[in-house]
Amino acid sequence: MSAKDFSALSIVSGPTDEPLWSTTLGALIDTQARHYGDRTAVVFSWQKVSQTYRDLLFRSKLVAKALLESGIRHGDRVGITAGNCLEYIEVFLGAARIGCPVVVLNSTYAPQELLQAVTFSRCKLVCVAQYSEHRTDLAEHLDLLSRGLKTDLQLVLFNGLFDPGSSKLKSTSYNDFVARGECSKLSDIELTKKESLVRAGDTVNLQFTSGTTGSPKAAMLSHINLINNARLVGERLRLNPNEVVCCPPPLFHCFGLVMGFLGSFTNGSSIVFPSPRFDPDLVLDAIEAERCTVLYGVPTMFVAELDANAKRRRNLTSLKTGLASGSPVPQALMNRLEQDMGIQTMLIAYGMTETSPVTFATSFGCPPEHRLDSVGTVFPHTAAKIIDLEGNIVPRGVRGEICTSGYALQQGYLDNEEKTKEAMRMDADGVLWMYTGDEGVIDKDGYCRVTGRIKDMIIRGKHNHLPMPWRQATNSIVSPGGENIVPVEIEERLLAHASIVEASVVGVPDDKYGEEVACFIRQAEKSARLSAVHVADWVRQTLGRHKAPKHVFWIGDAAVGDDFPKTGSGKHQKHVLRGIGARLLRQSKNANAGAVRARL
Repeated sequence: MSAKDFSALSIVSGPTDEPLWSTTLGALIDTQARHYGDRTAVVFSWQKVSQTYRDLLFRSKLVAKALLESGIRHGDRVGITAGNCLEYIEVFLGAARIGCPVVVLNSTYAPQELLQAVTFSRCKLVCVAQYSEHRTDLAEHLDLLSRGLKTDLQLVLFNGLFDPGSSKLKSTSYNDFVARGECSKLSDIELTKKESLVRAGDTVNLQFTSGTTGSPKAAMLSHINLINNARLVGERLRLNPNEVVCCPPPLFHCFGLVMGFLGSFTNGSSIVFPSPRFDPDLVLDAIEAERCTVLYGVPTMFVAELDANAKRRRNLTSLKTGLASGSPVPQALMNRLEQDMGIQTMLIAYGMTETSPVTFATSFGCPPEHRLDSVGTVFPHTAAKIIDLEGNIVPRGVRGEICTSGYALQQGYLDNEEKTKEAMRMDADGVLWMYTGDEGVIDKDGYCRVTGRIKDMIIRGKHNHLPMPWRQATNSIVSPGGENIVPVEIEERLLAHASIVEASVVGVPDDKYGEEVACFIRQAEKSARLSAVHVADWVRQTLGRHKAPKHVFWIGDAAVGDDFPKTGSGKHQKHVLRGIGARLLRQSKNANAGAVRARL
């Protein structure tokens, strides 16, 4: 195929002129300490503590020795369930030094979910913090671990106390744990020998990608995966030793750990974690106190921060750049961020946990028309393509499933060969591709626009009476005779309304069309409540009639809930919203049927 023909297809490759780093995280810690020494590396403003690059070198060695003194060896897995705290970083770095993969456990897990994740990943030691999402202590979680595990597990408590009673669990405080490293007779030379067993291609991190019920999936990510992706994220943001990043996203998510901490660490910057879990007021306080120049987040976080700042103004003049991931930033929100928070440039990143995580991102050089309506261009040493149902690469401008390849692909799902083979497939040329499950389009200039999750697409058609089971079974990107409706374009239109600050669009069951469009919206405080007719008319002004919401639900109503259901990283849980919408429609239908029977 000629170069001209190839350029007409939806396949792109990033530059390869600058080589990838082939180093371990332990070696990188040493290198960064030599280069940046007393430069502040991390700040946990809520803990009133900070550490320099040299401090992290020293503390990571102590933790590594403490793990060895606790009987943890190369290849053993160390789990962490905690909010954003300094101890999290120290354990992550210390475990990496001696080749112990760190299993990051979602701090919002219910007790049974935590037990399943720890059991599945076969952790030998788990670090636990009492502060966690929506709860003040983890006594129930720890009790279930003590009763549910049949093998020895060591617990290290970042704070709080736990009496293991008659269980096999061995519990110690973090200070006593680190003291093992301080009292260790293991010399630095002997520690270096232990570190020499670690290879850059080894797994350094395990991240669960979709809960732990049924068949849990834990992505295995290597030193090469994380270090290079983090470095390239930082470079696209133009991070340097003069930049100070504010990072509200959680460390148990690749946004906080890789794009956040490691992105800053690999580029010699400082990073600030303002709170153990997201708190918009603490974010704003940290930006003001630490003079942060870059702010990370998802759109829902930015909305909350804008609302909090409107109630109590801070000095945010140091801010100049933002990085968003998870979903697009609507123009209306971008205007507010620029006007109220001083963010002049907002970059957008796209990827998934299994790709370490970033594949595409915008840049400072993006043309204005691509800055917010795309996820930018493909990363170096990475390729991406858009395919149809038969696996053929589609022409530029045609929608299909996004697939990616390159250094950043996960090593596979832990102990799940079947799911690994489903998601990662070799083409005829021997290139391994990750099938993302996202629908997107690549334009003639190589910019990618993500149009949504394939499973979230609304399929509206007269012959589509079983939309959800059919979609789950086929994962198809084209309906068999219905209309494919992409939620994101409707959401963008809704968010352009001055009174709507947050919106999510899902498909709900419909007797005639199989699925119909429903939207959940949150309005600005003190704004008059919009009517469902007005909301539909607003969408119809720029989009087709079939895309106008037939059903409108308001966040704040008792039957809906006070807030959008969200993941720990702030993304809307659309499957939960679909369930809420279906329930409310059933209740309405039953009530109407009852009224008819009463009249008869």
